[in-house]
Amino acid sequence: MKVQRFEDLEIWKEAREIALTIKELTRKSEFSKDFKFVAQITSASGSTMDNIAEGFDRDGNKEFFQFLSIAKGSNSETRSQAYRAYDFKYIDEEELNKILLLTEKLKAKINSLMIYLKNSDRKGNKYS
Repeated sequence: MKVQRFEDLEIWKEAREIALTIKELTRKSEFSKDFKFVAQITSASGSTMDNIAEGFDRDGNKEFFQFLSIAKGSNSETRSQAYRAYDFKYIDEEELNKILLLTEKLKAKINSLMIYLKNSDRKGNKYS
């Protein structure tokens, strides 16, 4: 299947799932009261999916690569903040492990796409 829109990208779909998971977790009683932290973690998870989308709709692979790098950083930020949420007792170990698994899988897939783009002979508007 040829990818024609960012919504077709598996990594965008997975980033969206992470953002939704984070949003659901931040609705928990004690977590929801920590407004600054809620804003930070929801912003980081949202930034991951948004940078994948923005990079995809840029002109070429080089720009897409740059935005994927930013998305990967936001994904790592979300992962780090999940540890903080666990340390603050806002989420339990099962919820932490779910976020860790999702963010680790996404990181690997973003890395794979970045390697593909870096090694691709096609430098035009989009990869195949």
